[in-house]
Amino acid sequence: MYRKSLTFVLDTSVFTNPQLYKKFSENILDATEDLLYLMEHSQAEFYMPVSVYEELQKMVKLGKLIPKFELVIRLRNPRRYNLLIPAEFLYEFISDLRGRVNKGLRIAEEHVRNAQGKQKEVLGEVIRSLREKYREALRQGILDSKEDVEVLLLAYELDAILVSADEGIRNWAKKLGIKLISPDYFKELLEELSQKMRLA
Repeated sequence: MYRKSLTFVLDTSVFTNPQLYKKFSENILDATEDLLYLMEHSQAEFYMPVSVYEELQKMVKLGKLIPKFELVIRLRNPRRYNLLIPAEFLYEFISDLRGRVNKGLRIAEEHVRNAQGKQKEVLGEVIRSLREKYREALRQGILDSKEDVEVLLLAYELDAILVSADEGIRNWAKKLGIKLISPDYFKELLEELSQKMRLA
């Protein structure tokens, strides 16, 4: 049985992840239009922080879909000055960040040792490897942008269901007790909600 109105907070990945939008269409704009249609007919509420919307518009030129997008999805930032989050969340975040910085430092040291005595041509490969491993150590599975934090805080504030494919957002949402839905099944969920509304 469904509640009268479900509330969702959306991340850019709902619209930009090829595995997700290709369930609708090969063309990202056609897929976005189809997704907006399902949202509109689901009787659920959809939110997105303004910064995330701006980030999305840098990735996807919405053009003629902007009015429909802004009608169906409510653009709203979390109330950062009124929102209380558990102190343990901050402690865990700092601890995780410190561990990642230390891991990044160890990776850099290892690559410097590997580069000693190498020819100039080989150094390019060492630098490429360093960048790749350093980026993975520091960014994978972490909140690494204000957009990530705003999606998380808005879902927390609204007690909404968070829809994101971002591993870092999902990991921290679990720690805060935020409800999650895998974007892999978001289309099917919306179709089912729309069908329930038609039958009601």
